[in-house]
Amino acid sequence: MRDTEQLRTKKMAKEKKNSAAAIPLVRELFQLGMYKRSQGRIARQVTFGAIWVLIAVGAWRLGEVLKSTGSGAETAGGVPVSVVVPLAIGLIGGWIAYRLVNLPSFADFLIAVEAEMNKVSWPTRAELVRSSIVVIFSILFLAAVLYGYDSFWAFLLGWLGVMKH
Repeated sequence: MRDTEQLRTKKMAKEKKNSAAAIPLVRELFQLGMYKRSQGRIARQVTFGAIWVLIAVGAWRLGEVLKSTGSGAETAGGVPVSVVVPLAIGLIGGWIAYRLVNLPSFADFLIAVEAEMNKVSWPTRAELVRSSIVVIFSILFLAAVLYGYDSFWAFLLGWLGVMKH
């Protein structure tokens, strides 16, 4: 009997822990402040921009689909639903994207990413141009070699009658 009570107590504690894990996320969505405001700004801004662009494109496409269905529904102010719904989704999505990049665990990750990117030694413009030229000529050379092999084997197999030109 005692083991059953202990198991029940452990199970209830685990369920309580799992349900309590969602509460900080909801609480975090309704805060205004930024987590570690001065750190990882560029990484956060780029990540926020990318997430918001994805949401905005999705909202725009939804508006296009709503227009093409020709439902003609309007809100009380006479504004078409095909404008109101995507606008609302874009605004809510923008807020969620803003809050997402300020979640402590995600923000710490972005801060670490920016710190690592600052350690990278980037090539100068001259080095970049030289390296790009080497890569382009290497690709062209390999393409020519492969074309030569292909032409040789096509000719040989065609001459033997195994393959038609």
